[in-house]
Amino acid sequence: MAGNRAKRPRVGGALDRFAPVGLAVGAVLALVGLVYAFTVTPLVNGASVNGVEVINGVAVSNMLLLSQKIFYWHMPVAAVSFVAIAFGAYYAVRFLMTKDAAYDVRSKLCMEIGLVFVLCTMFTGLLWTRFEWGVWWTWEPRLTTYFILMLLVFGYFILRNAVADPERRAVYASVLSILILVDVPICLMVTRLIPSSVHPVVFRADSGMSFEMVLPILLSVVGFALVAIGLFRLRLRAQILEDRLTAVQEALED
Repeated sequence: MAGNRAKRPRVGGALDRFAPVGLAVGAVLALVGLVYAFTVTPLVNGASVNGVEVINGVAVSNMLLLSQKIFYWHMPVAAVSFVAIAFGAYYAVRFLMTKDAAYDVRSKLCMEIGLVFVLCTMFTGLLWTRFEWGVWWTWEPRLTTYFILMLLVFGYFILRNAVADPERRAVYASVLSILILVDVPICLMVTRLIPSSVHPVVFRADSGMSFEMVLPILLSVVGFALVAIGLFRLRLRAQILEDRLTAVQEALED
């Protein structure tokens, strides 16, 4: 692969010093957002029930309370998963254009971060589904398309482990990461393309979201974004040091 300045990234710069701070600040913001959602943010219209009511064939009393509050972490982690996958595809394109291994490394790390947030999205989504609809899973369009996205991300890492040649592995993985990005706008738009979907459309003109609802969302989005950036920088630093150590060991063996 081509050797250029991007293959020798700096270690210990301002971004590396920011990483642990960003992680801590991000975790605090996300936690504050969740606490605010549980203590201040009201339920959306129609979410509260008087006594016990039957909704979708399930007797509901206070279950909707939890499902409404899960949303304030579920949506932000999903948004961050999309951004991480988008950056993974961006670095994949850069690799295919330059054949610089540094971009393949960055693409892989972005996909690792994306996988973490994809799993968080699926976990919070399952809780939401259980308490909102009374089942752990339903083949609803948004859930189905996101489930496919998760399988594709798993497939990305299976592919990387299955190909031994570094250059071929990087090329195949880059192409797959770009294809994975195709599913992101499908996940985002499916509830608009299929109006019968039971999954709500969050951002719309008549959403009627108050400041008390928007604030915890913003806190969580910013918080999880900082967590993702911090994890990426720490992981990149570790990967760079590992690669340098491997190069030194190979030089000594020669």
